[in-house]
Parts: sequence; C-alpha cells; structure tokens
Amino acid sequence: MKELSADEVRVLGALLEKEMSTPEVYPLSLNALTSACNQKSNRVPVVNYDPAQVKSLVEGICGKTLAIASDVPGSRVRKYRHFFTDRFKFVPAEAALLCELMVRGPQTLGELRSHASRLHPFADLASVEHHLKNLLDVSPPWVVILPLQPGKKEQRYMHTLMGIPDPAEWLEREETEERQGFSVSGSSLAVRVTQLEEEVVELRQELQTLREAFQAFQAQFE
Repeated sequence: MKELSADEVRVLGALLEKEMSTPEVYPLSLNALTSACNQKSNRVPVVNYDPAQVKSLVEGICGKTLAIASDVPGSRVRKYRHFFTDRFKFVPAEAALLCELMVRGPQTLGELRSHASRLHPFADLASVEHHLKNLLDVSPPWVVILPLQPGKKEQRYMHTLMGIPDPAEWLEREETEERQGFSVSGSSLAVRVTQLEEEVVELRQELQTLREAFQAFQAQFE
C-alpha cells in the first residue's frame, strides 16, 4: 500500500471509526466527514480542516483505492466509504485497534484496550496483545513498537500507514513536542475548557442522531 500523509490518515481513520461506531449514519457526506475529522473527542491532535481540504484529502485516498465516493439512494449528496478493512482482510478487532491508532496516535496496551473497546469488545489485555501481534507479525507490519520514552515503563504501539518510523527520530520528535508543551502559558487551561464544552455539544448531537434513528426504526413496527 502507498504511504499516506498524516492528514490522509485522519480522514481514513474518521471513515473507519464512523462505520464501526455509528453505522446508521455511514457512509458520510463531505460535511459529516469534515465534522468527524475535526471533532474534539477521541482525537489527537485536534485539527480544524475545512471542507475543501477534506475533499482534496479524501479524493487522494480514493485515488489510492482505499475509499470511494458514491450516490446513495434517498440522498441528494455524494457520500464516502472506505475499502480499508475489506481490501486488507482485517478482522473487527484488528480494525478497531488500527482505527484508534489512526485517530489518537501512539498508545500503550492499556490505553488501546480502553479506547478501542468503544468500537469492539476486548475481554482483557491479552486479547488486545494477541491482535496487535497479528498486526506486528506480517511483512511489512501494520504496527510497530516505539522505544520507551524517558521515565516511562510501558511500550507504545504505532501504525505504519505513514511508513515505518525511525525510532530515534520519533523519540526526538516527541521530546521536542513535550518541551514545547511545557512552555505553553496558563491560557491553555481556558482553551481546554472550551474544547471540553465543544465535546459535550458534539456528544449531545451524536445522542440526538442515535435517538432519531431509533425512533425511525421503531416507527417501522407501529
């Protein structure tokens, strides 16, 4: 598979996530896909793409035969769906783990179990480790283990959709980002509060969408 940019990974990850978490609203329109990329919850880092950017990115993904735009019966706008899991024959557990790595970045075993369980149930850490091993033990691997961060005891896993990272370069990059993070002023607290408020609004909107879909489903039997 051709390597993706970080922005393309975000778009592909958003498509994969919405297929697994809210299949009733999948495939996604351009506006819905833009919102999925930019949402504040379950995203590291948080981005702010505009629809034109997302259109260009998703068309690039389509050009790599990882997604397609199609007309959906009952809809006046074109919608996008991915081919990622079907093309590479991932089981649901593997797809969930890759999705979380795509939208959140490198994570420990425990973090992956906690985050990916919203997309697929994992009985325990051993189950997560088993499926990660399947993603590690192929050539080329879909996942790699990053070197330990200074002062940390747990290994972290990272996807290879942007290519296999150089361990030393990645560690240096993270150390630089961490130093920059320490220099941020106290105003970052206000920014975080605003982000949390926006996340609450998004969650309420998702809940309303699910409620409306359930009511429509119920109406079929009345």
